[in-house]
Amino acid sequence: MYTNAYLHSNRAIAAALLLVCAPMLSAQIGLGLSPMRIDMKIDPGTEHSSVLAVSSDSKENVRVRAEPLDFLIDQNQTPQFEPRLASESEFSCRDWLSINPVETEIGPGKQLNVRYTLRVPADVKTPRGYHCGISFRTLPTDSQAAGTGIKTAVQAVTALYMTVGSPTVEGEFKELKMSRSTEGSGSHWIGEVVLTNHSFTHFRPVGELSLLDGSGAVLESVPITPLPVLPRRDQRYIVAFTRDFDPGTYRLRARLDFGVGSIEEGTAVVRAER
Repeated sequence: MYTNAYLHSNRAIAAALLLVCAPMLSAQIGLGLSPMRIDMKIDPGTEHSSVLAVSSDSKENVRVRAEPLDFLIDQNQTPQFEPRLASESEFSCRDWLSINPVETEIGPGKQLNVRYTLRVPADVKTPRGYHCGISFRTLPTDSQAAGTGIKTAVQAVTALYMTVGSPTVEGEFKELKMSRSTEGSGSHWIGEVVLTNHSFTHFRPVGELSLLDGSGAVLESVPITPLPVLPRRDQRYIVAFTRDFDPGTYRLRARLDFGVGSIEEGTAVVRAER
């Protein structure tokens, strides 16, 4: 584990924490999608087909177009979807996807099943994890395209995480720190955890970040958002503490399950200053 003068790590064996956190579709009028996350294990040279349910709560016809995408999760914990990302080429499954139908209309209040097929090459690198997305984006219908006025496009995306073989998860704490933020509703304390994923697959950490006083008493604990750490990169996690801590020296403690049946712990000495 990563160590330095202010960051220490240790392992405590524990039962695996089970928590599934699917990305949530923000409240938008017109389009719904299920499921929004798919996790699967698959073998080289095999094919997997299933359906996605795309629904509309609009009072009019809604035209949608489907397309495969690459994605990453940025350092603000926000998924970024693009038609193609060079940074994800080693772990992308977008070119293995086919979608039917690619473009269609959904009637008012109706649901449409869209079939996707994932064909994994026989010579795919293994063991490792791959990820990609299937996007559904609204388009103007023929009658709407002929009219005037503001047209709003809505996009919903299903994220696919596939594992080929049995890659080993290798993660560690890289950095823990605390700072005072003035963003949002007033001044408040922000805790940050940076994890390094050395493995060729993703893992989804589950757990909490706590602030302890000098005697070791827990002043506040906040769960981290269990977004995945994609393969071979660092990922930053941000938590907002609700208490207004007095100036002084404290200890940050992160206890996370990387999905390997144990709890990883990282700590750092931090200074709260006005």
